[in-house]
Amino acid sequence: MEDEKKIVKTSEIKINVGVNENHVPMRMMWNATDGNIENAEARALLLSVWDPKAKNTLKIDLWTDEMSIEEMKQFFHQTLLTMADTFEKATGETKICEDLRDYCFHFADKMEIMPE
Repeated sequence: MEDEKKIVKTSEIKINVGVNENHVPMRMMWNATDGNIENAEARALLLSVWDPKAKNTLKIDLWTDEMSIEEMKQFFHQTLLTMADTFEKATGETKICEDLRDYCFHFADKMEIMPE
């Protein structure tokens, strides 16, 4: 029998999305109780949640009309790098994470967002 895990605290993350008449996000604000973040502006959001019953990823991808193409390129580049770090930390799969980081370098080069 699996030991029950005791929850000692809960944290809350809230995302408020203001949309126009066509349901296009116009403004996103977020709060995080543990990060002391209150009404911080966001222009893009990628949220992935693993559903263990369906063994499937549920996702929400949003961006406001103010998110520039340049910002989106940088956002994706940084997100991909973070995913490599997270995957390596969670699984210890160093070699494939090195490959993903190599791809991130390629992505940055192709998107012309390499630091000078």
